[in-house]
Amino acid sequence: MTDGERSRRFEEVALPHLDAAYNLARWLSGSASEADDVVQESFLRAFRFFDGFRGGNARAWLLAIVRNTWYSEWNRRPDAALVPFDDAMDDAGPLAGWNDGARSDPETLAMQRQDAEQVHRALADLPVPYREVLVLRELEDMSYGDIAAVAGIPVGTVMSRLSRGRRLLAAALRDRQQRPGIASGTATGAAQGADIGAARAGRRGSE
Repeated sequence: MTDGERSRRFEEVALPHLDAAYNLARWLSGSASEADDVVQESFLRAFRFFDGFRGGNARAWLLAIVRNTWYSEWNRRPDAALVPFDDAMDDAGPLAGWNDGARSDPETLAMQRQDAEQVHRALADLPVPYREVLVLRELEDMSYGDIAAVAGIPVGTVMSRLSRGRRLLAAALRDRQQRPGIASGTATGAAQGADIGAARAGRRGSE
């Protein structure tokens, strides 16, 4: 394969997933400028090691590089200590009231948009390991298996972190709605069910 053919093939494989790469980097870093740097470095790494890509799920392959690139940078920081986890403490069942179904009537959509900002803010405050599995599952619609491949963890761990992450998110939303001055379009929407469907309206992290 010539260099030109390799470049064209890389563009065909990687560029369709640029938005997903930025979305993950944005949610992991919490910064638009850092996300740009992470994505740029990730694509350079992906191109450098493109000969090792044997086909399959290109998005999972690329997002794993994005995640590893960000963690490599993050682990050099003094505040990189992870929150301790006990994945075994949570079952893998769905959170009661969790709603990721599609509701399309105008009134519901309007309320979902009002709730989306609160969901984004609460999600951004979660510990990174919970945030990343929620973003990959709920915003990127990835399977448990693909999330496991991206994050380098067993599928069972993916499921337990999703379960616990959803509980933490719901608790954070309830806490936000109880603060003075915090208004919600749906008194029961985001807090009771962590309606991530609303958050899908804005897939990228809040600025």
